[in-house]
Amino acid sequence: MDHEAVDAPLPAHDPALQAEALTLAELAARWHAAMSATPIGAEAMRGADRRAQALGVSGWELMRNAGAAIAAAARALLLERGRWGSGPILVLAGPGNNGGDGSVAAWFLAHGPHAGPERFVAVALIATEARPTTHDAARAWDHLGQSSNVERLHAATALDVALLGHGIEHAALIVDALLGTGVRGPLREPVRSAVELIQRAHGADVPVLSVDTPTSVDLSSGDASEPVVMADLTVTFHRPKLGLLARRGPAQAGRVLVAPIGIPRAADQVA
Repeated sequence: MDHEAVDAPLPAHDPALQAEALTLAELAARWHAAMSATPIGAEAMRGADRRAQALGVSGWELMRNAGAAIAAAARALLLERGRWGSGPILVLAGPGNNGGDGSVAAWFLAHGPHAGPERFVAVALIATEARPTTHDAARAWDHLGQSSNVERLHAATALDVALLGHGIEHAALIVDALLGTGVRGPLREPVRSAVELIQRAHGADVPVLSVDTPTSVDLSSGDASEPVVMADLTVTFHRPKLGLLARRGPAQAGRVLVAPIGIPRAADQVA
């Protein structure tokens, strides 16, 4: 079946994802239709997203499904590595919708199965702006302010990122939600320093989960600029991405899960 998965509820509405700790293999099986769909590039994905919203699927619902999928995958990765509850989960969120996906994931991680004080999630907005720049990402950021299990931070400069990195080797997991399909050219600060921080954490054996694509990897070509994130797991959405299958994409992405987020077939112009 070559369109959005219909064999399981969408992630934000899937009782199994909320009640159980599924493994990465079980998530891949649950999202089989999306996993086995025809790959597309960044521009095609942006078009599908726009058409879905024109057909009445809200951007917020797409973001909620993406965030729920990321949270389920993060939980599976942590359990697989024996790191669940071993330290804080740090989400590095850019100012756009990729960061918004990360913020929603943080909420699901803090309020999902087996929630408790030992599971602490911090979300750092990595941007010169004091607030996310898209409507849905700002909504997700505001929603986090209502959670006692999530700390919101703001890193506007390279120095802020350096301070954020103190003790990074004690994190249970880093979520790279910095930049998604819109990355173009060399990275600017503070995102550049955040990628270098992720590289340092990965070098200290802290697992890294990237949202949509490892930051700096082009989702169409698979080319990457430096510095670039090396992920253990990448969660991308709707369809496999050409850039995660070509050039540097596979090595940087690690294991890849493709999650359905509610984009209907009518919005998808891929044959």
